[in-house]
Amino acid sequence: MREQILKYFKQDKLPHVFCPGCGNGEVMHAMAQAIDELGWDPTQILIVGGIGCSSRIATYTIFDSLHTLHGRPVAFAVGAKLANPNLKVIIVSGDGDASSIGGNHLIHAARRNMDLTLFIVNNYTYGMTGGQYSPTTPLGSFTTTSPCGHVEEPFSITDLLVGAGAPFVARTGTLYFNELVKLMKLALAKNGFAAIDIFTQCPTNYGRNNRLGKPIDLIKTQASILVPKEKYDLLEPGDRVGKFARGVIQDVEKPTFLDHYRACILSTRKAVHHE
Repeated sequence: MREQILKYFKQDKLPHVFCPGCGNGEVMHAMAQAIDELGWDPTQILIVGGIGCSSRIATYTIFDSLHTLHGRPVAFAVGAKLANPNLKVIIVSGDGDASSIGGNHLIHAARRNMDLTLFIVNNYTYGMTGGQYSPTTPLGSFTTTSPCGHVEEPFSITDLLVGAGAPFVARTGTLYFNELVKLMKLALAKNGFAAIDIFTQCPTNYGRNNRLGKPIDLIKTQASILVPKEKYDLLEPGDRVGKFARGVIQDVEKPTFLDHYRACILSTRKAVHHE
């Protein structure tokens, strides 16, 4: 398996720069395994990353890649997909990169149902740029920009995506590696906008600031907050506080932006020909 996975990475770029215990390596491994099990042609894959620890994943793979501006990976991915609809376009982005700085791009790519796959590496913080709080930072958490404890309510990325109309939305964590691979395969194979909110650990910034112990301690906390969706749906509203549904949140079929666009072009050509 090690040789099978390593073939997707640039050997001269390894070892990576991720901190010991960081979850980015697990996400990178899971993505490579999912792509391998799907049997995709590496020459037909494009990976787009923004700015942040997790976005560096794109630079380590053998696939064509775009390392873009902070908050703009979804916008660049949309342009690449429109320019070459045959590409398999994957976006790797952090919680701040995707849902704060890039929030509007995220909403409208989901609304348009662009045929893209987005992996959001959610570690509750801006890990690379200094450990500031992000839209998913839990209430009361200590960060470099909330030294007295975070006073803003976090929001659910999956709820945002469902509301924006994304046909495939899922959530899991690095604790559940096999499930992560399974969900990635489903997202990658989906025809339309597919996104996974991946809870991961940041022991260097978030973990230290909140004295949460060793990396394994951070990983284990996922077991108490990530609840299988079928069980989460049975919980009373009060019992859902601080917990999140794990698994496939939404999976529906609907025409993509390119389906609508091709139909528009075809109807225009027919009208011109008729005239």
